[in-house]
Amino acid sequence: MPLTTIVHLDADAFFVAVELARRPELRGKKVAVGGGRRGIISSASYEARAAGVYTPMPSQRAIKICPDLILLPHEGDYAGVSRQMFDLCEDVTPWVQRNSIDEGYLDLGPCGLRSPEEIERVVRRLQTRIWDELKIPISMGVATNRLVAQIASKLRKPRGFVVVAAGEEEAFMAPLDIKEMSGVGPKTQTRLRAQGIQTMGDVVAMNDSALSALMGSGWREFRERCAGRDDRPVTPEREAAKSYSHQQTFREDIADRDRIESVVKGMIDDLMAKVRADGKRMRTLTILARYGDFSQESAGRSLPEATDLETAFYPLIQPLLAKAWRHARPLRLVSVRLSGVDDSPAQLGIFAQQDEKRRRLAGIMDQLNAKGRGSGLVRGHQLHTMPPPNTLAGPS
Repeated sequence: MPLTTIVHLDADAFFVAVELARRPELRGKKVAVGGGRRGIISSASYEARAAGVYTPMPSQRAIKICPDLILLPHEGDYAGVSRQMFDLCEDVTPWVQRNSIDEGYLDLGPCGLRSPEEIERVVRRLQTRIWDELKIPISMGVATNRLVAQIASKLRKPRGFVVVAAGEEEAFMAPLDIKEMSGVGPKTQTRLRAQGIQTMGDVVAMNDSALSALMGSGWREFRERCAGRDDRPVTPEREAAKSYSHQQTFREDIADRDRIESVVKGMIDDLMAKVRADGKRMRTLTILARYGDFSQESAGRSLPEATDLETAFYPLIQPLLAKAWRHARPLRLVSVRLSGVDDSPAQLGIFAQQDEKRRRLAGIMDQLNAKGRGSGLVRGHQLHTMPPPNTLAGPS
């Protein structure tokens, strides 16, 4: 039975939430963000929605319907807050798909979680962390696939949290109104309702010929979706990467500091090969340490200049681990994130000649490893990351 590792994250009234984070005295009031009296409402608080204000209602009409509406202009750093929100997600898993400024998917499959209860604790902690650090309320749906997770996240807004257990997808979908399915617009709804089709379960129960007559060539896919079946993977946008993440989950919690430092160096080595392949340079290293009870801490530091050489980040490892791993307890997982991307031409510095030699050597290793010929070509610290069998899980 597959685990419920797919998460859909949906920020509640995102633009309003960003403004309320700046002006917390307006919480609990009827607030909307829009384009002034001649514009439209782009986001409304749930108090304003209860008074009849919705998106994309003209602002003048919204004010007539709700005279005490507080209409705010677009002033917040929406893109910046969105990046911070998804950066927090990447502290949990490197598999983050950013669909829009306020919603996306996470795949916790690579995180080494062993049970639905562990997954739920991790996702709830992320939901809480986004609120604590950014004051952005989030609704979460957790399921075995993207479709069910996305529908689940929208059922109990705001601050919803819905988990659909593995094997319960069709039962979860069956009573839901067909309007909950993305892509089913008003015309399709009218056509289906005219045939007595009100719910997802009604669609699944239809015979093939009747459903084919209603939906045309896409009828099979439509039925599969209404039954909660979806095999689309979570796909991070690597082409436009703003950060690079890697994490290592241990089969058994370990407290060997030398080994963990070596693991971190190895992950940096792997990530910097990708950075060079993308023609970028990075400036900031963040290390996250997670304990056996899933509590975690992180620490980050930036270099004076962005680089594409892993050796520049090595001196940061010990001090960052000291901050992120403050408690003398064994670790379940360690994670590395490189951010602060720079794809402008590198500036020549005082150590330019030495750096160029290192860059050529790193490039040779990258080429050998890319061709599958580098399995025996490792750096000295990587030898320490090869413990006896069953000690380490593979990279996640």
